[in-house]
Amino acid sequence: MLAKILQAVTVKSFIPARKALSRKGDNGKILVLGGNYLYHGAPILSSLAALRTGADLVYTCVPKINVMATRSFSPNLIVVPLVDVKLTRGSVQKLLGIIPKELDSATMGMGLGIQDREALKILVSSLLDRAVMISLDASCLVPEIIPIIKDKKVTVTPHAGEFRRLFGELPPDSIKPRTALVEKHAKENGITILLKGPTDVISDGKQTYLNPKNLAAMTVGGTGDVLSGVVASMLCKNKDPVKAASAAAFVNGKAGYLAQKKYGLHIVATDLLDFIPSAMKPFDKVK
Repeated sequence: MLAKILQAVTVKSFIPARKALSRKGDNGKILVLGGNYLYHGAPILSSLAALRTGADLVYTCVPKINVMATRSFSPNLIVVPLVDVKLTRGSVQKLLGIIPKELDSATMGMGLGIQDREALKILVSSLLDRAVMISLDASCLVPEIIPIIKDKKVTVTPHAGEFRRLFGELPPDSIKPRTALVEKHAKENGITILLKGPTDVISDGKQTYLNPKNLAAMTVGGTGDVLSGVVASMLCKNKDPVKAASAAAFVNGKAGYLAQKKYGLHIVATDLLDFIPSAMKPFDKVK
């Protein structure tokens, strides 16, 4: 199939206008699930990115050992304790009883420790039953999850190594075969894949978009966590995963470009948070 290079005019068509008379919650209610003893910052980055992209409410679920650090980082976060250090069946059941029933989207996996992969399957299945749009990243990208998400309009956001763990094939560096591989697995599994890299490849097996960034500074840790939050927010606006993921990749890359323009090769992931509003501004519409 013909892959299209993402342009601002295309991305603008992927982001619906915000309703002038909307109320709190109308522009997105999101669950972010991640973090462990070592990677406490990952879900914070995702949550703040989702808010900066325009979501109204973000419920940040982290292990209880990370709750105080997460709450103290920003008063904008609604922090939900995960009762166990890692994802277990017990913690999933308690989480499902706490979170709002009417979530729009969920992004999970960034820095998350998973003790029981059956727990992950139960959580994803339960959220899908509630019609929640789901994006999976990092530790949630395991082969066992594929039968659960097959043909379910789920988005996965791997880098090359996570892609190999999930699908058993390492994406080549050359863009043409790399794109073909993403299209193949997206079509076979009925999901949207956002393969991160110097050029992001986004495909649902029917449509494919390329997002050339080539930003050397964006190799810094945490930029993928920011992207996960942007994806979750876009999924609240556009229920078509390939369009939402493409818009998210473009906005995240634009924020990275603006950060690199200011700081050179010395950016950190929180710099992207600061530039998301500028990256989103050309797409702001109110009706």
